[in-house]
Amino acid sequence: MFNFVTKHKRLLQAVLALLIVPPFAFFGIQWTQRDVTGTGEIASVGGQKITEQEFTDALRRQQERMRGMLGRNFDPALYDSPGMRAELLEGMISQRLIERFAARSHLTVGDDQLRELIATSPVFQESGRFSPQRYEAMLRSEGYSPQTFETLQRRDMVTQQVVGAISESGLVSLTAARQFAQQRAQQREVAEHQIRSEALTQGNIRADAIKGFYESNPARFQVPEEISVEYLVLGVDALLASEQVTEKEGRESYSANLSKYGEPDQRRASHILIAVKSGAGDTDKAKARERAAGILAQARKSPGDFAELAKKNSDDTGSAAQGGDLGFFSRGMMVRAFEEAAFRLKQNEIGDLVESDFGFHIIRLAGIKAGKMKSFDQVRPEIELELKRQKAARRFAESAEQFSNLVYEQADSLAPAAERFKLNVQRASGFTRQSASVAALNNPKLLTALFADDAIKNRRNTEAIETAPNTLVSARVAAHKPASVRPLEEVKGEIARQLAQQEALALARKRGAERLQELRKGPASAGGFGAAKLVSRDNAQGLGPEALAQIFRADVSKLPAYVGADTVSGYAIYRVSRVIDVKLDETRERGMQSELGRSGGAQELRAFLGGLRADASVDINNAALEKKN
Repeated sequence: MFNFVTKHKRLLQAVLALLIVPPFAFFGIQWTQRDVTGTGEIASVGGQKITEQEFTDALRRQQERMRGMLGRNFDPALYDSPGMRAELLEGMISQRLIERFAARSHLTVGDDQLRELIATSPVFQESGRFSPQRYEAMLRSEGYSPQTFETLQRRDMVTQQVVGAISESGLVSLTAARQFAQQRAQQREVAEHQIRSEALTQGNIRADAIKGFYESNPARFQVPEEISVEYLVLGVDALLASEQVTEKEGRESYSANLSKYGEPDQRRASHILIAVKSGAGDTDKAKARERAAGILAQARKSPGDFAELAKKNSDDTGSAAQGGDLGFFSRGMMVRAFEEAAFRLKQNEIGDLVESDFGFHIIRLAGIKAGKMKSFDQVRPEIELELKRQKAARRFAESAEQFSNLVYEQADSLAPAAERFKLNVQRASGFTRQSASVAALNNPKLLTALFADDAIKNRRNTEAIETAPNTLVSARVAAHKPASVRPLEEVKGEIARQLAQQEALALARKRGAERLQELRKGPASAGGFGAAKLVSRDNAQGLGPEALAQIFRADVSKLPAYVGADTVSGYAIYRVSRVIDVKLDETRERGMQSELGRSGGAQELRAFLGGLRADASVDINNAALEKKN
């Protein structure tokens, strides 16, 4: 139990990721739902395919999220490694397993739960309120209809309920948590004596030992194959400088996007809604209108009672409790009929009945907030840069195919493509099969192309390769240096130093172990120890894990106690002279109880997924998994 958290850290991270990522943190997370045809299979879960296209899309979305978080520090190679690909696929498989379990168990999510989740999601809100227009616009941008998106969210919510229920099932008694917390908080007074290898450096290393080490470890002295390259980058940024924007274009963009450049006019209104059900007949509508007209007459007769009338009569439960108050809103945030009526009213005026798809509204204008806009001249540089980017993006889309064809058809030189698209041919050296010296070119597909036989022997251009969104690169080998082995004469000095260090390290550890045995036998001189310090499992005071483990394994029934541990520089002996039990408050004990409960829940979840997997027949196409796209 004591070492569970440490041993299962990776599992806990995975569980936490499942539990804390909100459903719409990133659109497209439901990779299992896209209709994909004509693609290979990377895995099968109970007969249900995970296609290569689905996996590639999920990998791309993960890389895009990391690129957004890390910016220029993003290295695509790190997020397309075999380990990363395997972890991503395992996550997709777990998702499928839980979905299968939920479907067999007939688990569902009600309309009210779904509606509340979407309405309270920050990504769909403007000015603190749900915006239908923003909701629909964001779904359109991701290629979803509202019906499809809501179906996906139902599945996502069911999955989270299953994971949450199992992960929260770990129960730990407060007594056990208290004992565990006390063990972690316990302090021990420790003094350290170091026996360092550098003080025990031996004499000259024999020539035959150096030669033997050299011949036994050829890979350590291998100089990797290396190339120098010329390359072209066609991207939005490269095309940006040649784009022009007229003042007319700038002013038209300013007028069309006024809301971006300040606060538009806003209104604060209260309303009373007399609802009419969708598809209601003329008789029901007439009854609702008559009722609304009666309440409007009361409101106009006693304007000060508007809030009470709303609380008693409004069918808009969200605002009725606040006396009908809807807060401030700008144009585009309300249904058109309601918005037009509200913006015509004067302060404190109660308007005529307004009919919308929801029913009949009685509107009282409670406040007017004038907009504060930046002038065109103030935002002109920002507008022009954005318009240039838009033009460059369009030109990139138009130029991408031409660029790809040109570097392929005239494969002996990058100059024609550079001249055609007004690009600079750039040069760099120090490229190996594993990495590029230029971060922007550290792309596995590009490196594979550069180290292909045709590229090295014939110095031909690579195909145009997308190394980032809206970025194409073509490169050619300018110089090639084959792999080689450094000669013995060049490396014998460093081999001798390394062998001497190894011998000194072994000697230091031998002497340290002997000294430890002497101290344990006692009485003996205990000189050479540094100043004592208090350490705990939660505060190691710079000590390594092995040293800390030995200190807390020491038999403290008789003090001082002595323990030892190997270090990177030799050997260290620790004298434990005092044990201090720390009294903990209830908050810390309860916190430990929760932490241990989550740890137990993680173990339960792992066992649960294991059972689902055994029952589902999971097959993985390792060849497809390892294949780079």
